[in-house]
Amino acid sequence: MAKRKTQFVCQNCGYTSPKYLGRCPNCGEWNTLVEEMPEEKNDSRSRVSLTGEASRPLALNQVAVQKEPRVKTEMLEFNRVLGGGVVPGSLVLIGGDPGIGKSTLLLQMSQQLSLLGDKVLYVSGEESAFQIKLRAERLGVDEGNFYVYAETDMDRIQQAIQDIQPQYVIIDSIQTMMQPEITSAAGSVSQVRETTAELLKIAKTNQIAIFIVGHVTKEGSIAGPRMLEHMVDTVLYFEGDRHHTYRILRAVKNRFGSTNEIGIFEMKDRGLSEVANPSEAFLEERLPGSTGSSIVVAMEGTRPILAEIQALVTPTMFGNAKRTTTGLDYNRVALIMAVLEKRAGLMLQNQDAFLKAAGGVKLNEPAIDLAIAVSIASSYKEQGTDPRACFVGEIGLTGEIRRVSRIEQRIGEAEKLGFTKIFVPKNNVETSEMNHKIQITEVATLAETLRQCFQK
Repeated sequence: MAKRKTQFVCQNCGYTSPKYLGRCPNCGEWNTLVEEMPEEKNDSRSRVSLTGEASRPLALNQVAVQKEPRVKTEMLEFNRVLGGGVVPGSLVLIGGDPGIGKSTLLLQMSQQLSLLGDKVLYVSGEESAFQIKLRAERLGVDEGNFYVYAETDMDRIQQAIQDIQPQYVIIDSIQTMMQPEITSAAGSVSQVRETTAELLKIAKTNQIAIFIVGHVTKEGSIAGPRMLEHMVDTVLYFEGDRHHTYRILRAVKNRFGSTNEIGIFEMKDRGLSEVANPSEAFLEERLPGSTGSSIVVAMEGTRPILAEIQALVTPTMFGNAKRTTTGLDYNRVALIMAVLEKRAGLMLQNQDAFLKAAGGVKLNEPAIDLAIAVSIASSYKEQGTDPRACFVGEIGLTGEIRRVSRIEQRIGEAEKLGFTKIFVPKNNVETSEMNHKIQITEVATLAETLRQCFQK
């Protein structure tokens, strides 16, 4: 009997090799090649179009265009991240750390959709129907056309979808689903690719909105082949710190709306609840008159959020100064400290610096530079900033304050929350045309900003 040929497939990038290699030549990861049986070349699944029928080339003016209807849930934050609601026929991927609340979010969403009169099929490959029932009772989910199915076989799942004919399907998780024709183990590149392709066909052919839960690696990216994120319509990341109750739902890809939108939730005993005013939540524990603290108006997608940046600068006890950041980019902080030392005359090379974005939020945009610099200078000079002032601006290497985007929205959010003064780049000339009660202070250089903040 002839021995069947096998191949080794990288579980990180999908690279195939006829022999085992310790390190993948394509992505450079170690010990990621797993032995699998090659797929049959005459497999008919790859030759079937998404519509289930043969298609032909069309001129652009011949393509029929219809506005995609959206179904809105009761969670306004969830609707915002999706771009206005759930689009029928869409394939949505949700990733996040274990225990962060992905299943809880989808369970609450499923109940709200089922109460609208639509059928929801919740397919779980990790929990039994009894476990899902217990969690549903804790969350108060017990009504509506809500079906639970504990299965990993894609053929049986497809048959269940044909029998029930739901409008929404949740797959928890894609790494546990299996195509019987594929000989590799569940979670492998081949299995994830084929099961996702099958779900994509089901969604587009039957106009069913399908939500897929994806595991993440230790680096925080979706586990499995990178093509998984390219195949789906929307990619959402559910983020948060286990030591904080706040959770952030972030869109990194969305074919039906804006990317980089976020929704803020708070984890409670009865599940996730929306945070209607995240700026107020992030600022509610700020101490008045404290040093090393400043407020920044950051943009997350189309939403302005006020957050507190804290800094602690203290003389170092060792030869090399220590730099530590939480929620901020380390390289950005190091660059700003170098500019402060060179352009503003602050001797920071013998100072340990510890910086964080309070509340567990992560900030990574150029407009936060000025607030970082002010908080460092405040801690170094032991002088507090005006508690009613906030800061927006990007810092260049020559010490200039560069313009930022969406300045009108940032100023409006600061005014709405009761701030009386905001420092903005001088080159944002649109500010002269604005009609706000808040005092708008235009600054051109970092040294000028520090002189106005610390006049003593």
